Amino acid sequence: MNKKYILTIVMILLFLISILPVMVNANYLKYSQSSMIIKYTEKSVYAESYDMIFIAPASYSSSLQPFIEHKNDCEILSKFVSIDDVYAGSYFEVQGRDNQEIIKYFIKDAIENWDISYVLFVGSFKQIPIRYCYNNDNYSASPEIKFISELYYADIYDENGNFSTWDSDGDELYGEWDGEVAQDKPIDLVPDVCLGRLACYNVDEVKTVVNKIINYEKQPADPSWFKRMVVVGGDTYENFEGYEGEINNQRAIDEMDGSFSPIKLWASNGKLKEKGWNIIREINKGCGFWYLSGHGNTNIWITYTYTPAKTGLGRLTSINFLFLNNKQKLPVCLVGGCHNSEFALPTSFYIKSWNPVRWLKECWSWQLVSKPNGGSIATIGATGLSWYGVEYGGGGTDWLNVNFFKEYSNGTVTLGQIWKKSLTSYLDNFPIDWETECGGVSSIDAKTVQEWTLLGDPSLTIGGGNGIIKNQSI
Repeated sequence: MNKKYILTIVMILLFLISILPVMVNANYLKYSQSSMIIKYTEKSVYAESYDMIFIAPASYSSSLQPFIEHKNDCEILSKFVSIDDVYAGSYFEVQGRDNQEIIKYFIKDAIENWDISYVLFVGSFKQIPIRYCYNNDNYSASPEIKFISELYYADIYDENGNFSTWDSDGDELYGEWDGEVAQDKPIDLVPDVCLGRLACYNVDEVKTVVNKIINYEKQPADPSWFKRMVVVGGDTYENFEGYEGEINNQRAIDEMDGSFSPIKLWASNGKLKEKGWNIIREINKGCGFWYLSGHGNTNIWITYTYTPAKTGLGRLTSINFLFLNNKQKLPVCLVGGCHNSEFALPTSFYIKSWNPVRWLKECWSWQLVSKPNGGSIATIGATGLSWYGVEYGGGGTDWLNVNFFKEYSNGTVTLGQIWKKSLTSYLDNFPIDWETECGGVSSIDAKTVQEWTLLGDPSLTIGGGNGIIKNQSI
């Protein structure tokens, strides 16, 4: 047979073999259901996909690398994105009127292109900008017309699935509610991602917090300390009867399963002293959870006695925190009090490395998270005036804090998922009426979710390991 003829036949056969997969694939797609076609076209096996993105200054990149590798080892596929790359459009087209909106659009693009579930900001309010929310609570003593809302960055879509600006009237006063009705309405408020912040001011703080989280998660916690639940409360309001803080504490205890041992530091049982040193002693023994229900500001938490005279109890300040040495026996802390988590303080100043002068000027909640050799693994609290349900007839911060423990007992062990579910459940139970006046029930209900902030890793597994510690007894 002619060699040229044989070569021609071989080439034809090779061609048919090469196009066979394409023909089969095309035929499959032609006759597949439309849902299968959408799935195929939306996400190719070659597309980037992540569970979590870290957004931080480029100068933190090397310090965060062990954290990212740890998360990848935990099967939480993570990616570092510098804040400059967000602004420069290195990954997605830049959209937005200011830096905050550019970041929010970036998160939207990351959801839609990378399928992320978690966002972790690493940086101070100067490094990763904050969004102020202008929901005036009309508080008679001193109305708070604006406060920090990290929820702005997590509530990506409105109820119709469109990008949510939180500024429907376009005046750059975000979440504005001042007068007889809300100016920016309606806002969905439901978080679309789990979002937290490590409000680090320098590389030393980054290294401290990263090491705390890695060591916490790499193995299940010892039940001998983790199954302790420290609760602190007293008489929060003198114009209401009873010990409101203790009632909130007990509600949280009732939501937990019986394997947790509550340590009740209360005004009514005499175990809460004027200064907070006995609280520090209990935390130094280790505990899985620490819940305080009372009053606060950026540098203090406190509650009061009921009788015979109103006296401050349980006073906890930065000075007390210097004596925290619970090492890796770290609690998730929920704090009920005003401004405890207001991490953008005008008195803060930059120092390259950790020192007590710098640290003492940070907010109460972040001091706990950033404390070397102890403190908390994460803290959730309010960035502004915190309202309790008994004050105004709505849900209040106490509802959110108690629901946190409910979600945990129901089997959710990922910190950010509990934060997200609690906010969503709150809005289901207390729907917002945007046609009512500022400072009314709906306005304050909206503020309650807008200011409830997670300072910590949203992908954290509570109890370390795979979370099975929840069901173990001491």
